[in-house]
Amino acid sequence: MSTSRPDDPADAATAPFAAASPEAMPSETGPSETGQSGTGALGTGAGDEPDAAAPSSESPPVITSTLTDPRTGRERVYESPLPLDDELQIDVERVLPTRVNAQAAAASGVIGGPIGWHAAIGRSRAWTPVRVVLLLALLAMSLSWFGKSGCIQQAPVEGQPGQVRLNWDNQRQFYGLCYTDLVAGYQTNRLTPGDLARGTMPFRTYWTENDGQTRSSMAEPVAVGMFAYGVAQLARGWQNLADQVPLIPDTLDVVAFFNIAALLLAVFWLLAVWATMRTDRRRPWLGALVALSPLAMVHAFTAYQVIPVMLVALALLCWAERRPLGTGIFLGLACASALYPLLLVVALGVICVRERRVAQWGTTVVTGAVAWTVVNLPILLNYPTGWGEYYRELWRNGAQPDSLYRVIEELGGWSPSTDLLNALWLLLLAAVVAGVAYAGLRARRTPTAAQLMFLLVAGYLLVGKEWSPENSLWLVPLAVLALGNHPRLLIAWMVVDALVWVPRMGLFLDEDRKWLPDDWFYAAVIVRAVVVAGLCAVVLYDMLRPRAPRTPQYVPPADDLLTASPAAAVR
Repeated sequence: MSTSRPDDPADAATAPFAAASPEAMPSETGPSETGQSGTGALGTGAGDEPDAAAPSSESPPVITSTLTDPRTGRERVYESPLPLDDELQIDVERVLPTRVNAQAAAASGVIGGPIGWHAAIGRSRAWTPVRVVLLLALLAMSLSWFGKSGCIQQAPVEGQPGQVRLNWDNQRQFYGLCYTDLVAGYQTNRLTPGDLARGTMPFRTYWTENDGQTRSSMAEPVAVGMFAYGVAQLARGWQNLADQVPLIPDTLDVVAFFNIAALLLAVFWLLAVWATMRTDRRRPWLGALVALSPLAMVHAFTAYQVIPVMLVALALLCWAERRPLGTGIFLGLACASALYPLLLVVALGVICVRERRVAQWGTTVVTGAVAWTVVNLPILLNYPTGWGEYYRELWRNGAQPDSLYRVIEELGGWSPSTDLLNALWLLLLAAVVAGVAYAGLRARRTPTAAQLMFLLVAGYLLVGKEWSPENSLWLVPLAVLALGNHPRLLIAWMVVDALVWVPRMGLFLDEDRKWLPDDWFYAAVIVRAVVVAGLCAVVLYDMLRPRAPRTPQYVPPADDLLTASPAAAVR
């Protein structure tokens, strides 16, 4: 296939290309050559008559089209053997992985190589980036479910033929790395069909702990508690339907609860992926880093953390689309499902102060407060003790094994009281908020909400009393949006953070089953903290350096530049 160098870069960048059959293409030999008599390789003599069966040398008609150059506004005339396609729209702003990343360009060889310089981007009606990435997310959710499926295996009940029970024998949930709060908290939080038949409900129902004195109830935010209650009711209905319809498979109620919850959480994760892609429309393929995150494969169904992740992602999407009311609604719902989304108020406040949009910030905060009140007020008024259990437990807990405070305690022998630890935690958290706000106000260009939110949430985890492995899911969409220009750093962090789960489960094993000493876990916690701190340093550098970060573009070899469109490259 022969190529020619375009005479005008603008023409090369905007000229439409239509496929033509060989018969429709003009002949390489001009009319002046075919009209004269002469001899060729198989030609006839000068006096011979032309062969009647020879094909006609008449050129096909040329179709002239006039298009407007979107960059210069000038009209240009193009000639083509076939009519132009009805769809002329091209997404010239989209950042393509095979042009952005050299590794992606090399890996694309298995599917035909990097996308061509003259490719019409954004015309596919079937395999759009959103659909492809959501399919990848479904694959990741399937792997996550299989990772937890070891904890919903059933075993026969001895002495009761036909009866089965949940098989957590010999600490299966720990050595199988399949532990999940969804299964572990099912009976503890009184969500079984028998409990529901007696009228139990989260925040209203309380029970006595093993000491016979402490009264407890479900220690979760209201949105999470009511989600678990709704799933329990669905599992109860499924069991009743399975008893009446023989075709519906019957299983343990806890297995039905986990499967229904996992299905809904998978849908929530897909929404988080979709919202992340829509937030940065120039780089939709960044959603693949969220969809295929190792943290999602390991922890999507470990607890209920996907719920606040989805709501924060939707709030960021609404903010990117200048919808303060929608931002406030999702912000309020997110704060009703976790504590960390409250930091988004600070991030948006910094942006609004810089851009003099304080009125929009006020609208967002007021709307969020209303949404939070609508969710929490009924529980707060009717069951104030149960409503406050989550916050009381957060305050009275000491340093958890995943926190840096516990590492210092184990390695240095420092054992502070709970009151001192709470005061230190609040002091350091205030320092993190003040530092991030100062950096955001001093940046040469207004930082994005994802950049500020990533720094705030990372700081919240680093100085907090608890950093459960599943809580790292909070950072995934934020990190992808804030560090999209550094995919290798993101992948390295996700892998390191996901591997913390292995020594974490080893902490709960009996001594004769331990596969690693406890020191390995504390070393993993330190490595995770160092990696996350490094990501924070990269985000701060991108915010504070004189020039705004640019998306690097893959430049083809010099020989390819002769035929590539100069306007397609980013200079």
